[in-house]
Amino acid sequence: MINENLPKIWYGGDYNPEQWDEATIQDDMRMFKLAGIDVATVNVFSWALIQPDEVTYDFSGLDETIDRLYQNGVYVCLATSTGAHPAWMAKRYPDVLRVDFDGKKRRFGGRHNSCPNSPTYRKYAEKIAAKLAERYKDHPAVLIWHVSNEYGGYCYCDNCQKAFRVWLKEKYGNLEAVNESWNTRFWGHTFYEWDEIVAPNGLSEEWQGGQNTNFQGISLDYRRFQSDSLLDAYKLERDALKQETPNIPVTTNLMGLYPELDYFKWGKEMDVVSWDNYPSFDTPVSLTAMTHDLMRGLKSGQPFMLMEQTPSQQNWQPYNALKRPNVMRQWSYQAVAHGADTVMFFQLRRSRGATEKFHGAVIEHVGHENTRVFRESAQLGKELGQLEHHLLDSRVPARVGIVFDWENRWAINLSSGPSAALDYVKEVHKYYDAFYQRNIPVDMISVEEDLEKYDIVIAPVLYMVKEGHADRLKKFTKNGGTFVTTFFSGIVNENDLVTLGGYPGELRDLLGIWAEEIDALDPSIFNQIVMNNSEGALSGEYKCNLLFDLIHAETAEVLATYGSDFYQGMPVLTKNQYGNGHAYYVASSPEQSFVQDFVVTISAEKGIEGTLASDQGVEVAIRQKEDKQILFVMNHNADTATFNTGNTKWQNMLTGELYQGITEIDAKETFILTK
Repeated sequence: MINENLPKIWYGGDYNPEQWDEATIQDDMRMFKLAGIDVATVNVFSWALIQPDEVTYDFSGLDETIDRLYQNGVYVCLATSTGAHPAWMAKRYPDVLRVDFDGKKRRFGGRHNSCPNSPTYRKYAEKIAAKLAERYKDHPAVLIWHVSNEYGGYCYCDNCQKAFRVWLKEKYGNLEAVNESWNTRFWGHTFYEWDEIVAPNGLSEEWQGGQNTNFQGISLDYRRFQSDSLLDAYKLERDALKQETPNIPVTTNLMGLYPELDYFKWGKEMDVVSWDNYPSFDTPVSLTAMTHDLMRGLKSGQPFMLMEQTPSQQNWQPYNALKRPNVMRQWSYQAVAHGADTVMFFQLRRSRGATEKFHGAVIEHVGHENTRVFRESAQLGKELGQLEHHLLDSRVPARVGIVFDWENRWAINLSSGPSAALDYVKEVHKYYDAFYQRNIPVDMISVEEDLEKYDIVIAPVLYMVKEGHADRLKKFTKNGGTFVTTFFSGIVNENDLVTLGGYPGELRDLLGIWAEEIDALDPSIFNQIVMNNSEGALSGEYKCNLLFDLIHAETAEVLATYGSDFYQGMPVLTKNQYGNGHAYYVASSPEQSFVQDFVVTISAEKGIEGTLASDQGVEVAIRQKEDKQILFVMNHNADTATFNTGNTKWQNMLTGELYQGITEIDAKETFILTK
C-alpha cells in the first residue's frame, strides 16, 4: 500500500482531541514526535459534534485538529464519524434505531446501533460523508478515508423486513423459487404472498440468540441479507467520498474472525482492507497469524492495514492482562510479516471517562512519556522509520491455500446436528497451525479464488459446496494439485439443501468415496486412526473424535482405518488419484499430531519446505518484492531459542548484524533479515 505522501509503514492510531483541553493537545503533539507517530485516525465518533441538528454542520473543530496535526508532521486517516448516530436523530427519527433479536426496539445509547435500512440513517450518513469529502478533498494531510467503524450487529425492524423481501425478489425472482430453496413444504411453511415472510429471530424461527433455527435456508439468507445491508451502507458513504476524492483510498476496519459479516464480499468493495487485532493473552499466536493471513486474503494477497491494536491492555475481556515487555513490538511485526503496511493503535491517549477509560494507549493517564508503554512505542516508531519504504507493497509467497468461507461457517453453526461441539474455525486452524509450525507460508482463500498458483489446497469441513466450486477443485486437482478435505464435507448446496445420492455429493468422484452415515459422539470419546502402512511422516496410530464419517472407498486408496467401535476397519483416511493430482479425505477430527505429520507428508510430495528451520515457538515469516526477500524471525517463547539459516548469510535490517547457520534469538525478540 504505497502512498507518495508518506512512503513508509504508517505508524499511529486513533486520536480523540475533542475529549481534551488545549494544553493537553499541545503536549500530545510533542509526544507524537518523540514516539515517531505520523498518522492519526480522527473523527471516528464525532457526528454529534459536527452536526447538532438536521441542517447545521460545524467543521471548525475538525479543521483545527487536521491543520494542527499536519503542521506537526502527522497525516490523518479521516473517519466519517457515522459509527454512532447523534441523540437528536434517535429522538426525532426513531426509524434509525434497531430492533434486536428478541423484537425489542432499542433506544439511544451505545454505538453501532443504527439500522442499515433506515431511510433517515442512510440519508444523513451519505450526506455527512459527502460534506466531509467536499471540505477536505484538497487537504494534504488526508491519506485515506475511514468509513464508520467496526460494522456489525443485525437488525429485525419493519424496514429490514421489507428490505429483506426486496432482496429475496432480486435473488430468486419469484416465491416459487423461494419456497423450493427453503424447502418450505416442511412444517407447512409455503408462502403465497411476499409479506408473509418475516425476519427469522426470537419471535419466529430462531432461538438461543440465533444459534438454532427451524429453517436453515431462511436464516442463512437473512444473514446474507444483513451482511449485504451493512455493506450497502458502507458503499453509500464510499461512493459519496469517491465522487469528490476519486484518488483517495477508502476503507473500514474489519474484525478478523468476526462471525456476522461475509468479509470476502466486503473485501471486494474496499480499496484497502483494514482490521483491528485484539487477541487475548492466551490466544495461540498461530491463530493471530491465520487471521492476518485471512485479512490479506480478502483482496487476493494485497497488503492490508493494521488499523487497531492495543499498546498495552484491553478493557473488555474478563481478564485484561498487560502485554509483557517486547510483546507489543513482536505482535506489531507479526502483522507486518503477514502483510500489514501499517502499525496503528487504539488509542493514542487514554480516555478519561466512560467504557474505554481502562483501554491501553500510547499516552497513559499519567500523561507523560516516562512509562514502559511509551518507551516501547517510541522504540518501535524509530525502527519503522529506519525500515523506510523497503517493506511496502511486498507480498507473501505462498504455495498453499486454505479455504475459509463465512457462509459455510454460518451453515455449520445453524445445522440441526450432528454435533454441538463442531467448531469450523477450530478445524480450519488445525491445518493452518501445522503449516505455521513448519514455517510454510499459507494464503487464506475464498471459494472463488483462482487456484492455479497453489500446489496444495485444503478445505476443512466443506459442508456447503457452492455452485461452481466443485468444478474448480476438480480442475485444480486434475492439473496436478493436491486437494484435501475432511469429515462433514460435500453435504449441502448453498441453500442448505442436501445433495442427494450419497455424501460427499458433488465431491464424490473427486474423492473416490461415498459416506452412508456420520457418527457423532461426546468429544471426550476417541476412536483411532490406524495407518495401514507408513505414508511419508504418517505411521502407527493416532486419536480422533467428534464426528466419524462411515465411508466406502470406490476409486480411492485406503491409507488408514478406524481402530474401534462397530466401524472398526472402515476407511478413515483415503487418497484418490484424479487426473495428474491427488485428493485426500480425512473422515474424522484428528489429534494435532496427525495433522502435523499429514502436512509434512503432503508438503514433501509437492517439494514444499519451510522458510527456515527453527525451534518450536520461533515463527519465521517471509515477504517478497520482486527478487528481494525479507524474513521476520519472531521468538514467541519465554526463553532463548534458535533458528538455522543454513549456509546463507542474512543481515538484520535494524542492527546490521550478520547471521549464518544456527543462531540464537532472545525471548520475545524479533529479527528482520534480508540478504
